[in-house]
Amino acid sequence: MSMHLFDPLPIRGLTLRNRIAVSPMCQYSSVDGFASDWHLVHLGARASGGAGLVICEATAVAPNGRISPDDLGIWKDEHVENLRRITNFIRTQGAASGIQLAHAGRKAGTYGPFTGKRGPIPLEEGWRPVGASPIPFYDGYQTPEALDLNGIAAIVDAFATGARRALEAGFDVIEIHGAHGYLISSFLSPLANHRDDQYGGSLVNRCRLLEEIIEAIRGVWPDDRPLFVRVSATDWHADGWTGDDTVALARRLALRGVDLLDCSSGGNSAVRPPKIEPGFQVPFAARVRQETAMLSGAVGLITDPKQADAVIRNGEADLVLIARQLLREPSFPTRAAHELGHDQPVPPQYRRGRYRS
Repeated sequence: MSMHLFDPLPIRGLTLRNRIAVSPMCQYSSVDGFASDWHLVHLGARASGGAGLVICEATAVAPNGRISPDDLGIWKDEHVENLRRITNFIRTQGAASGIQLAHAGRKAGTYGPFTGKRGPIPLEEGWRPVGASPIPFYDGYQTPEALDLNGIAAIVDAFATGARRALEAGFDVIEIHGAHGYLISSFLSPLANHRDDQYGGSLVNRCRLLEEIIEAIRGVWPDDRPLFVRVSATDWHADGWTGDDTVALARRLALRGVDLLDCSSGGNSAVRPPKIEPGFQVPFAARVRQETAMLSGAVGLITDPKQADAVIRNGEADLVLIARQLLREPSFPTRAAHELGHDQPVPPQYRRGRYRS
């Protein structure tokens, strides 16, 4: 019997009420990394709108790991209280809460999109980014400082400490951001990683940082709570990371305590997909699900209830992560349930507006 979009999804000790997740989406609305009322309302609305899992945006484990100064953070204990307020509300709405732990690496230190400025912040106003190798992301970007072994150890510790704080804040799921050319992704990709030590060269070596982070997080993250990893399943570049590499990585991570691979793409070069169309990244999730022991998540231009349902029914992914459609329509899951003929709890305050046949 095939599964569908509104079947529960059990992962370790957690059961999601459906297979719709709010994909992490940067809000650029923090001061000094603190979650604000905006985050509470934004994330809370998607929980009350019926999503099974609500994942906070990329949340920096170190201040120099922010994409911009306006990013959410979890690098100090003081961040926990505001985050806990959010997870408490999400839980009252019947949804699970997740947080994406991130370090932007060589793409850190850029102006936020609401500032009226674009591109990297001058060093005298910001900070020097770090990376696998001293290779800037693109023309005009700062040349990152290549991390030495002590720097790598500090990054691993920052992720573990961030995971401990995520636990204190009440999150049910951690997702490690290993995609889009940010720090972990830059270690994985031969486009950005030209190291000649144990963190560079072979696929095994390029995966080492991510695997050390996973081991450190699993050391503080309870066994009954899921751990996801988001990856760029391809760099869309002949000399970059490939779909075959993603399958090999999934097989390795399945042995290391990772439960689901969230399959995005790109970000390590300016090369774009040959064709961007609805569901264009779903085949990557399908390969992971069909060729490995790992659960997979599909993301990218999934905007229609029947389209999302088909991804699950066809066995292409276990979870559908939705981004822009949930910006447009916080109650998309409620509408999808109605259109697909499934029951979906509605907050009592909104029952007068529920869909009727």
